[in-house]
Amino acid sequence: MKVMAINSSPNMDKGNTALIFTPFLEGVKEAGAKVELFYTERLKINPCQGRFYCVLKTPGKCFQKDDMQMLHPKLLDADLWVFATPVYVSGVTGPMKNLMDRMLIPMGQRFLELRDGHSHHPIREGVKHGKVVLVSSCGYWEMDNFDLLVAHMKALCFHAEREYAGALLRPHGPVLKSMMEKGAPVNDIFDAAKKAGGQLVIDGMISPENLKIISRELIPLKTYIYGTSGGESSS
Repeated sequence: MKVMAINSSPNMDKGNTALIFTPFLEGVKEAGAKVELFYTERLKINPCQGRFYCVLKTPGKCFQKDDMQMLHPKLLDADLWVFATPVYVSGVTGPMKNLMDRMLIPMGQRFLELRDGHSHHPIREGVKHGKVVLVSSCGYWEMDNFDLLVAHMKALCFHAEREYAGALLRPHGPVLKSMMEKGAPVNDIFDAAKKAGGQLVIDGMISPENLKIISRELIPLKTYIYGTSGGESSS
């Protein structure tokens, strides 16, 4: 299995998102998958210009000269995409949104069709149909703060004609780092993230039990709001 993993946290491997993302990828690798990891912080990805050259004039190829020229063939060849992002204004980070726009539009045909009763640009012939996993950390306490992000990722999967394989979601993420540094009992969360990676490669799916552990409550809501710094830590 070929895996393209992209982390859009500006704090890269030092942020709260990486606390879940890193053990997940360890599990993926140990299960035998080949992983390529990229950080948007180190990439130059311009916003889509909306000219649709990649659909109308040079199918599959954007006229812009940036790091998408290197990334796009890798994305097309990967069996699994893993997108890691902190929650920024109920969605992905800006760099991740640029990536999603630039990767998806060149994959589509110029005409529309109905797919599951919904209008859709079908994917060009020869483009691989694989899976997508989301990894995210949020500074807010409640799980519903991930709702729009998850809906966006599912929409991406629909139009990319890929299977949405689940999301590893960590609410009140800053507390996890603090508790880990203090030696609190949180290793079950990291273990579950690693197991999730192995499950996805070997079984083709992640168990709901592992996802529940990853998202489990760490401290009560009122303690988080009034007794800690909340979401002030890095993403």
